Amino acid sequence: MRIIYQSFFFLSAFGLVSCGSFQNNPLKQILKVNDGVIHQVMQNSEEFEVQIIYSQIERSKKGTVTFKDYKYNVDAKQYFYPASTVKFPIAVMALEKLDAISHTSVNSTFSIGDEVNQWKFSEEISKLFAVSDNEASNHLFEFIGFDHLNNGMKSKGLSPFRITHRLSTENSGSRVIQPITLYKEDGTVLKFSSTQTKAFLPLKLKGIQKGKGYLEGEQIIQKPFDFSAKNYYPLETLHNTLKRIVFPEAFEVKERFKLSEKSREFILFSMQNLPRNAGYDPKEYFDGYCKFFMFGDTKEPIPDYIKIYNKVGEAYGTLTDCAYIVDSKNNIEFLVSATILVNKNKIFNDGIYEYDSIGFPFLAELGRQLYQKSKQ
Repeated sequence: MRIIYQSFFFLSAFGLVSCGSFQNNPLKQILKVNDGVIHQVMQNSEEFEVQIIYSQIERSKKGTVTFKDYKYNVDAKQYFYPASTVKFPIAVMALEKLDAISHTSVNSTFSIGDEVNQWKFSEEISKLFAVSDNEASNHLFEFIGFDHLNNGMKSKGLSPFRITHRLSTENSGSRVIQPITLYKEDGTVLKFSSTQTKAFLPLKLKGIQKGKGYLEGEQIIQKPFDFSAKNYYPLETLHNTLKRIVFPEAFEVKERFKLSEKSREFILFSMQNLPRNAGYDPKEYFDGYCKFFMFGDTKEPIPDYIKIYNKVGEAYGTLTDCAYIVDSKNNIEFLVSATILVNKNKIFNDGIYEYDSIGFPFLAELGRQLYQKSKQ
């Protein structure tokens, strides 16, 4: 259970990072504060494996969108476990595949293998974003498959990227994609055969072996935890995925997702939709449950004039968020992606991580600080 800090608009300041002078670099200014959770993390940012990208959005008089990116410690060769952030491209690519098939829409349904259950695309995508539902993600993944997902992302310039396993299911590592039955809106049925992808080579990246031990069953194995067979979704690839969904016109046609406008709008709606508006109990699934930036350390409701289009990840002590934040009342908009590892005892898979004391407060405060900078 999360420890909640009531600190929504209690703001500090900090600074350190890339491009431009200190005066003109809001991320550097934010990361340079002398107290608070940001200071605590930045005192030892290498141990926390912090990476951050902040994008200011610039619009010309003709409406053309460009980005001014500020980065801290961003390195695609430095591995972090992406956890549920991989559900973002799974949802998008599922709708891209669906849009290529006539007489279908987000309201179409499908079944997997010999199951009698039918899953509606709109409902699975809603669950995937509102509460980061693993089962919904796995259903959609079965519809896409490894090759369609991995090759599709690469074809849009979204690389490096690699999905090798499903999330939190018994057959997570199976390379066999089950047969799918798609029920089209004209009453016809389309069947997809089972497929099998090739074995994946182990990743060779910095930080691919982490910690000093890991829990297996009831025993701690005294050697680093090996992530070389896990999913791989670097921060910049994640950030650029979000840019393409929110601002497709800023990219060449070949770099965009091939989505109908209805499908893209549904993805955006689902990304910002809060659990209480998606039918979930707000006591268990409070507004900040999947909104780590700005609200990850509070159970207070998010004001109606603030919309956060995002996808989070939380596993193995790693917290990640990738968000487009819009305040219609104060005319604020910006993009931010960040990841942090909080695992003081350096034992993986034991469930002992500093999410509540460091991870959520850090991402929430980072979001608030960037919000304040965007206000100026």
